Amino acid sequence: MAKDRSPILKRSRSLEVAPQMLGINKKSKRNPRQSRRKEGEYGRQLRAKQSVKFVYGVLEKQFRNTYDRASKMPGKSGENLLKLLELRLDNVVYRLGFTATRAQARQLVNHGHFNINGQRASIPSMNVSPGDEISVRENSRHVKVFDELPNTLVPAWLSFDADHLKGTVLRVPERDEIDIDVEETLIVELYSK
Repeated sequence: MAKDRSPILKRSRSLEVAPQMLGINKKSKRNPRQSRRKEGEYGRQLRAKQSVKFVYGVLEKQFRNTYDRASKMPGKSGENLLKLLELRLDNVVYRLGFTATRAQARQLVNHGHFNINGQRASIPSMNVSPGDEISVRENSRHVKVFDELPNTLVPAWLSFDADHLKGTVLRVPERDEIDIDVEETLIVELYSK
């Protein structure tokens, strides 16, 4: 499978995404956008799309397929896209506070450390639904990562039980509960050309 191996701080600086959004507590000493040309409409649309792809760790084909699914759903396509990305298994694992970054969550899901409703799940792009229970597998509870869970604030659309290492998706998140600072209408405009 293809992976994006570009330097994270360099990429976050060029896309104007805060490294803290990715779970990284580093700061670059460089000044972004110090002397760049004025950005056109297409550039703004492309930057919005690339920043969302970068934050969620999704490549173009998967992102496009997710957009196609979102555009067929009732409601606003841009909001539906962000909701679908937010309900990916790797993102839900990250939001529940099992990991410090989405990349780490993706790896742990890939290695099969989680169950959804008692069934082993090893596909990071799998979408979860309201009512699904995500738990750490019994065989994986000894992994060091789960001994030292980061103290993160769990969103209102999720519930987390730290004693039993499991969480539940209560409902689909609303747009104001998704903390990504992006104009999703720009992504819709880009793909509707």
